Amino acid sequence: MTRLTLDDVYEHISGVCFKTGPPGQVGAETEWFVVDRREPERHVPITLLRTAMEAAGPPPAGSRITYEPGGQLELSSQPQRGVTAAHAALAADIAHVGGRLAQEGLALLGRGTDPRDVRAPFQLDEGRYRCMRAYFGEPGLAMMCATASLQVCLDIGADEKDAARRWQLAHALGPMLVAAFANSPGGGHRSSRQVVWEALDRGRTGPVVGDDPVTAWAEYALDARVMLLRDGWVPDPGMTFREWITDGRPDVTDLAYHLTTLFPPVRPQGWLELRMIDALPEPYWPVPIAVVAALIEDPMAADIAAEATEPAADRWWQAARLGLTDPVLGRAARRCFEAARDALPRLGASALVPLVDDYTERFVARGRCPADGADETPLGTTSGGSGARVPAGKEELWM
Repeated sequence: MTRLTLDDVYEHISGVCFKTGPPGQVGAETEWFVVDRREPERHVPITLLRTAMEAAGPPPAGSRITYEPGGQLELSSQPQRGVTAAHAALAADIAHVGGRLAQEGLALLGRGTDPRDVRAPFQLDEGRYRCMRAYFGEPGLAMMCATASLQVCLDIGADEKDAARRWQLAHALGPMLVAAFANSPGGGHRSSRQVVWEALDRGRTGPVVGDDPVTAWAEYALDARVMLLRDGWVPDPGMTFREWITDGRPDVTDLAYHLTTLFPPVRPQGWLELRMIDALPEPYWPVPIAVVAALIEDPMAADIAAEATEPAADRWWQAARLGLTDPVLGRAARRCFEAARDALPRLGASALVPLVDDYTERFVARGRCPADGADETPLGTTSGGSGARVPAGKEELWM
């Protein structure tokens, strides 16, 4: 195997992580807790979920189904041409999965952290997850077993200049998106999921700093500690990736795997993956997909968003704890949501405007997020049909 040099790292990141081309594709990864309607506090075994999903057959729009160590079910959509197609495809696949789970008395729970009183057991005895558990310790268990997010995926950009613009804007949007979609109240925070991530190794979970995306991501990856060695699944060998290269041992497959162990809010994987949004329930999970796509894909909306978020671009702490009650984040969110709403028809996504308007009126215009509730009926109170009883203080909208 050819051993890596520093130049090889930059070449791989430029040619693979930031591969440019005509933009316009949209995708998303939605993570869900799964709840037993008859016993809401019970954690559903992954073995039961796998059996149910095998019986259901493949999702009609091709989303990939995977599982997180606490039993969270993840649907990763195929990239679609535009936000309307992305919404339609993922909605079909969520309905497919939810319909089969309902036959088992189960339901999808869209929330940033698990509201049940007892943390889910660690259910995936695989080398990668064992090493993550050893590397992160107790905070890692909370992250792996008790958090869920909604990740929006967009193309890198048409060329290097466009890639740099999209990279910078995605980072500037980050705190506003945390605040606007915060849906994991706990410990005085609006997004306790974000707080959990902030408590981990900041060298692999903090924002990537730097306007030039290739240089910024390469330096971030080189300076991050190696989480594990796959040969024998050895956790935390006690070196950065830069130090590993100096020893002359890793190859390009080691680099590619190392990059999968880095979890910043914006991660380049040949596309931009925005990872800072709490999981949301029906009917609102499409809103962040629509808003993010509109603000980055539409030139007019992008210019407005860049200006609106400039004062809020570093307010990660305030976003997680204060949400849109922070006046700087509140102003940025109102301008961004208005710009996104105006952009959606230009992107052929007029059908999503009423839902974005509903979310804006219920939350953003009032300086609130789902963690706050918005009226006398908190977001998540189930009405009719299921007969399920949500644990006191743990209201959530079940699909």
